[in-house]
Amino acid sequence: MNIYWNITQTDIDRVKKVVADNDNAFLKSRHLRNVKKQNIVIDKNKIIKSMIMCLLTSQQRSGPNSKVGKFLRLDPFPITNQVLIEENNLEEFIKVTLQQNGLTRYVNRISSFFTVNYREITKNNWSLIATLQGLLNSDSKQEERNIADKLAHDFHGFGPKQARNFLQAQGLTKYEIPIDSRITNWLNDFGFPVTLTSSPLGDTGYYHFVSDGIQQLCEKAKIYPCILDAAIFSSFDNDEWTDENSNF
Repeated sequence: MNIYWNITQTDIDRVKKVVADNDNAFLKSRHLRNVKKQNIVIDKNKIIKSMIMCLLTSQQRSGPNSKVGKFLRLDPFPITNQVLIEENNLEEFIKVTLQQNGLTRYVNRISSFFTVNYREITKNNWSLIATLQGLLNSDSKQEERNIADKLAHDFHGFGPKQARNFLQAQGLTKYEIPIDSRITNWLNDFGFPVTLTSSPLGDTGYYHFVSDGIQQLCEKAKIYPCILDAAIFSSFDNDEWTDENSNF
């Protein structure tokens, strides 16, 4: 059974409008990184920081002026591979570091998930780096989806959304995007053919269905899904994005 997506010119115009209305520093940064593939670094520290970001943002606000946003922009960032190698109690170190920076929500869960994932990555001798590098020069929707689904399965504390958040933060995806309440609310207002809620998005098949609709819409509008995502995401933040806070 196939689904036919009936996309009208009005739909296309509305997509183009939300992108034009939110052509801010955050959107420009997304375009340079995820579409143009500029200044992409795939290394251990970037993977560590992206994983921390995903685990933090799965449960709390992550706008540019939030505690999470400010923590992720710390320079130097306090959680690096070299620091973790020298720590005897990784879980406690992550927990204390987050608390010292005002991040107290779900710290036990976040530090536990991160520790399990980090140990698994290191046990596999960082083979994840090679997997991610395979996406760097790829223009395959299916390859993006396959790797995102694998990360959602393998990483503790992740689901379909955070797996895509992880890849998008690395600058590696254009088509597969993290679908959260901001996106579902916007799609419901837009007139998506079914009413969406965020809770079923933990199911892979349902996530694929919604993602397919977004990709079809963006293809017709000649806009990459990662750009629509940036426009919708930043539209909720009252022009808080600047050149200084647009990169984690």
